[in-house]
Amino acid sequence: MKNFADNHVAISGIGLTTALGQGKESILPRLYNGEHNFSIMTREGRQLPPGIQHQSIPPFLGAEIKSLVLPPSISTHLVRNLSLSARTALCTLHEAWQEANLNEVDPRRIGLIVGGNNVQQREIMLLHQRYLGKESFIRPVHAMSFMDTDIAGLCSEAFGIKGFSNTVGGASASGQLAVIQAAKSVLSGDVDVCIALGALMDISYWECQSLRSLGAMGSDRYAQSPGEASRPFDALRDGFIFGESCAALVIERSDSPSRNLHNAKIAISGVGITSDANRNPNPSIVGEANAIKLALHSAGLNSRDIDYVNPHGTGSPLGDETELAALTECGLEGVSINTAKSLLGHGLTSAGAVEIALTALQMVEGKLHPSRNLSEPINQNFQWVQDTSKTKTIKHSVSMSMGFGGINSAVCLSMQ
Repeated sequence: MKNFADNHVAISGIGLTTALGQGKESILPRLYNGEHNFSIMTREGRQLPPGIQHQSIPPFLGAEIKSLVLPPSISTHLVRNLSLSARTALCTLHEAWQEANLNEVDPRRIGLIVGGNNVQQREIMLLHQRYLGKESFIRPVHAMSFMDTDIAGLCSEAFGIKGFSNTVGGASASGQLAVIQAAKSVLSGDVDVCIALGALMDISYWECQSLRSLGAMGSDRYAQSPGEASRPFDALRDGFIFGESCAALVIERSDSPSRNLHNAKIAISGVGITSDANRNPNPSIVGEANAIKLALHSAGLNSRDIDYVNPHGTGSPLGDETELAALTECGLEGVSINTAKSLLGHGLTSAGAVEIALTALQMVEGKLHPSRNLSEPINQNFQWVQDTSKTKTIKHSVSMSMGFGGINSAVCLSMQ
């Protein structure tokens, strides 16, 4: 999309929930300090059952949210029997809604796009176990709650959203695709405000085991040292480490005559999406590079304008090499870069939204968070932010996401 940057599509509110805390004020200081919350996962349904688990299979590692405080404004009848994904969505959206002061906007002009599909697998697995042999007593509400659209419906009811609400799925690119679609919805005039929510993907041991067998999820090497396991772009990486997270971004035109948006400092200046025509999870240099080029073109920027790259950076052996090769092909070698997943883990469906949120926040702060476990970067030509945070003026940045199924996306953000 040419001249995307001329249309003043900006981020006016951000909500964040991660294993480092609930809300930006809780998370950012810990992020800049390089803290983490990785451990052997203890949430019910995350480890292989005792009869299956044996010494040759290391436990699954990850970063789990310790507690959630639901906002008192949410009706009590809505919050009964909600899944973890649904509760986290309500908490995260509330923060973004309050920051953007959306109570003053006509609810018919607000849209909602939930990024993610199949995000409640652990809850569904536990339900199957609970009702095995008692299937005739399955609660009727399951007819709604097993669908991810239930999260969109729940949020629209809780916040009175009457524009539109739907979901978009793109595996680990889902969160970023939601942001892109939200920006396009505002740009087209379908709504005045659109919320992009990167939903928490609540995986069970079924997903953990299959992802490990696929070679995507680590970590056999650091099974006894969870804090060392998540190490994107490091020579000793052995796969991604899961991390629970959710982000909500409020997107609207910063030049709206009816809104006072002086705090909307970050514009979505360019977007790019490509497909590799490939079902398999192996990444493509060509596909990733083309997504970056499309984003730069629609932003009216070139590689020399970019001050910071927020990478997908999962920690998979092939994925990290491919991503850096794509960045190099686009002339972005030598740009400042850090890795959010080294601190938060990989949220899968939520990752793209979380990392756009973090990119925007770092741009406003003029500060880049450190990267854990980046002892030996696989490419020394980038300006890696390693052990400590770094002051950096960032006018333009690129954030990247990739998903199984050959999905590549890139977003340019610019200071207004």
